[in-house]
Amino acid sequence: MAEPSTQARPGGRSAKVRAAVHRAVAELLVEEEAETLTLPAVAARAKVHPTTLYRRWGSTAQLLTDVATSRFSDDLVVPETGSLAGDLERWLADVATDVADPDTLALMRATIATGPAGGCACVEDRHRQLGAILQREFDRAGSAPDVESAADFLLGPLYYRAIFTSEPASADWARGLVATYLSTLRTS
Repeated sequence: MAEPSTQARPGGRSAKVRAAVHRAVAELLVEEEAETLTLPAVAARAKVHPTTLYRRWGSTAQLLTDVATSRFSDDLVVPETGSLAGDLERWLADVATDVADPDTLALMRATIATGPAGGCACVEDRHRQLGAILQREFDRAGSAPDVESAADFLLGPLYYRAIFTSEPASADWARGLVATYLSTLRTS
């Protein structure tokens, strides 16, 4: 008699429910304010029982964090242009384009509004990407700025502009920010 399999089914019911719930969150954020997003509303849109959401995520904040983490994980390719300036310009322009997307912006605002202090789920991934660029520069030149100061100078203004103002952070604006950052490194 064969033993029953204990392996999880890839792409099984759990994955289908998660995908339906993530899709429902994205749709609702386009239609409504983040403050009105509730687990029962998401469950109704995803055509699952609300208990499923309460059991798996527990709260709207945890659900939004999961959706944001899924959305932002490895969503940008770290460029390799051969220079720190080129890598940072292309990467930050890509980040600016990404956060200018209305769906992305709605998800970030909702995650911040409902989540604990510490911000959006995209922070870890963006720091990892920036760290890869700076490590490559260190390997090329023997020195590079640290991730925290680069993130403060480059990502801080970009996310502030995207989330708290009506001024989009365009790719050209992002390239200018990189030029200013690199000039401060040369003068210090």
